[in-house]
Amino acid sequence: MEYLYRTREINDWILRERIPHGDGLLPAIVMLHGWTGDENAMWQFASKLPVDAFLIAPRAIYDSPYGGYSWTPSSSSPISSLEDFTKAVNELFVLLQPENFLNTDLSNIHLLGFSQGAALAFTFALRHSERVGFIAGLSGFLPENISSLMEGNPLKGKHVFLAHGSQDKLIPLEHAQQAAQALGKAGARVSFCIDNVGHKLSAACFSSLSVYFRGFSD
Repeated sequence: MEYLYRTREINDWILRERIPHGDGLLPAIVMLHGWTGDENAMWQFASKLPVDAFLIAPRAIYDSPYGGYSWTPSSSSPISSLEDFTKAVNELFVLLQPENFLNTDLSNIHLLGFSQGAALAFTFALRHSERVGFIAGLSGFLPENISSLMEGNPLKGKHVFLAHGSQDKLIPLEHAQQAAQALGKAGARVSFCIDNVGHKLSAACFSSLSVYFRGFSD
């Protein structure tokens, strides 16, 4: 598969893209980096994603005092509340409109987030479930005070893949376990990969991520 890679600016957003050559509407995967990352941070996962997907990797909207960027206002911790993610969710929704991504299917957006980016993916999916397909959250957590978005099975039938390290000291495993339970109660079909690593994706969970996305075009 041949691709066009580019970095561009849309309004105040900086994003990096991988665009496959092909006809018709391209399926979209939005890759959301973690705390202190940027638009280049998620490309290590690209080789495990479907070859026909339009990959969109935006830079977070806040500068981080520790370098890089953040999806929430300045904080000494990557774990934030629902309110902290409100601006990022709203602005991401405005970004992901058809006029900004021609020949791309934005009616069924697939989300891949790492750490703080996973929390953003969960929050976006709960607020805009009608726009979201698959969700993959790696080394992530649910924002605090998010229970108000869980009512009414908003993720009914949605597939969610979670991966976490049992030795993760930045986002302890119990945060992912709580997320799995809560997302399941919200109606999601949750797959969970746990391995003996820290704040990263293990080789085994990397393979599981690839298997998970094989259902992308099914």
